[in-house]
Parts: sequence; structure tokens; C-alpha cells
Amino acid sequence: MKLNLFSKLALVLSLPALFIALSTASAQDTAPIAKTSLTPGHLRLMDDLDRPQDGYCLDILGSGQYIRFDMPITAHNCKPGLYMDEAVVIESDGRIHFPAYGACATAAGINKRALAGAAIMPRACGEQSPFLEADNLQKFTHHPDGRIELKDSNLCLTVGNESDSTFDETHRWRALFLAHCDQAMPSHSRWHFVVPK
Repeated sequence: MKLNLFSKLALVLSLPALFIALSTASAQDTAPIAKTSLTPGHLRLMDDLDRPQDGYCLDILGSGQYIRFDMPITAHNCKPGLYMDEAVVIESDGRIHFPAYGACATAAGINKRALAGAAIMPRACGEQSPFLEADNLQKFTHHPDGRIELKDSNLCLTVGNESDSTFDETHRWRALFLAHCDQAMPSHSRWHFVVPK
């Protein structure tokens, strides 16, 4: 069986104890997302919506060695501690980097531009491949009010109005996409960086 780069990285980096729970306590440190973060943490929606107990965080679909780099990133209820598929670092150039996989949040677009409604995909940071020059589609402006805008696009990271259960009935997910910043509901488009303790 041939494995692509992401599958190889997932297999190598999916050591059970690596990120499974850096901590399981419920206390959290919150930092403005405008700052670079070298410590992995959650990129969490400020409004908990229908998950008052844990809120919503960016999440790559799958777990362990079964990570789906061909599927969009979702907003999944934040898991306790810090799992590899939710652990992000905010890079100085605005990239949202999943360090366990070498992947960055990438707007689905063409010709270096995305449209409203575009999904967010996990792709190699700086990827240059046929039909994907990821550099412009991975850099985000992290506004002080919590909006995360695809650089110079007026498109902001937003979650959908509906939630549904995942494979575990106690967990929920929402679609994650780009919406016009001035049209996105603040409750669905304001984020903060949280390091679980």
C-alpha cells in the first residue's frame, strides 16, 4: 500500500502519548490570537453556542493513524487536554499550523483566491502542487476583535448555524468555511487561542 506524505507523517507522529493529553485539567489560558504562539493550543470559537461545557475548536477529521487530509477541517467540540488533530500553532505570518502533521489550514480556492463559502482544508504548509499554490490561501490576518480573515480577502473563518453529532453521540461538529467578514455573525466568527492546562 502506497502512503502519501500526510499518511506517512500521521503514522510517524501518532504515538499514543504524544499529544493525547498534554493536560486533562479544565483550567485554560487565553491569549489574543493576534500574537504568535509557539506553544500548541486550541483555536477556539469565543461563543460556545450549543456547547457551554467545552465550546468549538478547529479539528482535522479523524483520529490516530486515520487522519483525513482529503476532507475539510471542521469546528468540533473542544476535547479535554490537547489532541494532535486540534493542536495548532499560530505562526508569525498568520498561518494556522497543525504541528503534529506539518499541515496548515488552507482555504479551498483557485488562482490564489478563495470565494465566500469555501471550505478550509488541511494541506502541507507552503504546498506548491498542480492547481494549488497554497501560500496565499494559508495566510490569515488575526484581528484584535477575534475575526480571522484570509489575508486581504474580506473573508473570515466562520462556523455554520447547525451542529450535528459525530461518531460519538456526546460530541458535536459544525461546518467551517469562509464568509464575508461584514456578514458573518460575530458569535460564529470570533476566535481566541487557548492553551489547555
